[in-house]
Amino acid sequence: MTFWIATAIFIVSYGLIVSEKLDKTKVALIGAGLMIILKIVSQHDAFYEEKYAIDYNVIFLLIGMMIIVNILSKTGLFQFLAIKSAKLAKGKPLVILIFFTGITAVLSAILDNVTTVLLLVPVTLFIADELGLDPFPFLISEIMASNIGGAATLIGDPPNIMIASKVQLTFMDFVYHTAPAVLFIFAFFLLTIRLIFGRKLHVKEDIRQKILAIDEYALIKNYGLLKKSLSILGMVVLGFIFHGILHYEPATIAILGAAVLLIISKESPHHVLKELEWPTLFFFIGLFIIVGGVIKVGLISKLSEGMISLTNPGADDMFVTAITTLWFSAISSAIVDNIPFVASMIPLVTDTAHAILPSGMDFKAVVQHSTLMPVWWSLALGACLGGNGTPVGASANVITIGLAEKAGYPISFKKFIIYAIPITIETIIVSNIYIWLRYYILN
Repeated sequence: MTFWIATAIFIVSYGLIVSEKLDKTKVALIGAGLMIILKIVSQHDAFYEEKYAIDYNVIFLLIGMMIIVNILSKTGLFQFLAIKSAKLAKGKPLVILIFFTGITAVLSAILDNVTTVLLLVPVTLFIADELGLDPFPFLISEIMASNIGGAATLIGDPPNIMIASKVQLTFMDFVYHTAPAVLFIFAFFLLTIRLIFGRKLHVKEDIRQKILAIDEYALIKNYGLLKKSLSILGMVVLGFIFHGILHYEPATIAILGAAVLLIISKESPHHVLKELEWPTLFFFIGLFIIVGGVIKVGLISKLSEGMISLTNPGADDMFVTAITTLWFSAISSAIVDNIPFVASMIPLVTDTAHAILPSGMDFKAVVQHSTLMPVWWSLALGACLGGNGTPVGASANVITIGLAEKAGYPISFKKFIIYAIPITIETIIVSNIYIWLRYYILN
């Protein structure tokens, strides 16, 4: 009976998250509360038991980065970058689109894609309005770029943070394995958006000159704070790169950087903390508890058995499993937000590995087994890139569409998928070729 109750809570919670009939944070917290109240997981399980508990490394990494970016945003740096890009593009809409797309991808890899779109979308709407253009080509391109760029690093997209935390991967692991794939994917993506939007973006000369007349340096509000923020951000990024050598978790580095920046910036902690994305953080917390419940009752183990039967993985070869994981992750992440999907897939992949690899190996040796690693990279690429498929596929999509609607430029579900699905399929095909060549042909 406990199995079916937990499964029902899991399915209903996911259904409500996808339907958006209720706020996803409320759904996650209600589902988590039911898991504990009905004693599917105990409070100790939910808070302290490693296999079932909240992943605090993910939570505190996000908190630390949110604090740093919140303070950095007060300097006007992101607005400066957007206007500077427009001027470097000489006011030409297509070049501006490509510049903005590139900035979005790079910042999404260095910071995270949710924060990046929150900061750049308002500026994009401003410039599109000044140019007298429909902002849709800019917004859809930035959404795609945020999820593509976010796939490149450990901190770029929440699914990568979650995978890294559970599999004990380093920042440089992602740079070495997923970043090269992202470079190829992004190159094809830029060619695609040029073909799609190149002939649709035209602007009058007088309007173009208006953009060129904007003084981007006047947008920098506080040079002293900018220097301090960039210094701390640079040290935090270096910490991420070398955290495997230093033996510190990314969350520790992010929280330390945030604390130091709070002190040296002299910003009010009350004001900074008030502006954090608390609903997103509590969504994660609730979700971890819900997934912990279905792990404990054995649902994930049963799904793992199904995956083994379907893909027939072996201790020496998991090619079919890796490719199946890539496409299954992409399709599922387009339908369900990639965060809850990856939270469910991680224990499934782990259980699959335990079932087919030699017994007696410790946890780290199992999850980092050379045969299994391509499956993890397939999961990361599939989840991050698949999130581009629909408006609800990733948090960055939802945030961008919400900001656009608030500004008077609603984007319908149908219009979104007409452009998004072909691009998503293209990126997954490139990923498929990359995984096949790198891990099974050239390896």
